Amino acid sequence: MHTFIGIDWLDAGAEQGVIVMETEYPPLPPLQTGIRGRCPRCGQGHMFNGFLTLQPECEACGLDYSFADSGDGPAVFVILIVGFIVIGMVLWLQVNYGPPIWVHILLFGPLTIILSLLTLRWFKGILIAMQYRHNAREGRLSD
Repeated sequence: MHTFIGIDWLDAGAEQGVIVMETEYPPLPPLQTGIRGRCPRCGQGHMFNGFLTLQPECEACGLDYSFADSGDGPAVFVILIVGFIVIGMVLWLQVNYGPPIWVHILLFGPLTIILSLLTLRWFKGILIAMQYRHNAREGRLSD
């Protein structure tokens, strides 16, 4: 859970402080929030501005998305998974029916593009949600 409770002293000699509380957010499942493209903290705001462009922050809770760096991870998963599915279908069709090559190109060219674009957004959202959930950051050297 992500909760912030802090004391903000009014001045150096003051004995009373103002307690500032931030709303408590329960942990959300990264798979659901990532596939839907929603904020990994509140689940309400949109994560993407457009198709794959990450928003600077959540419009609902204000979570700063500067921590998010999915890199090439989503593309690797998409290549492996979509490639496995499409090549399996190509082999099945060829073994069972033996169509000419133009049938494979006509069927599996658009299918590959559609599946790749659809799953790329899902995997990018899932990896960013998992980064948030596990508080993953870039490695740093200790002093």
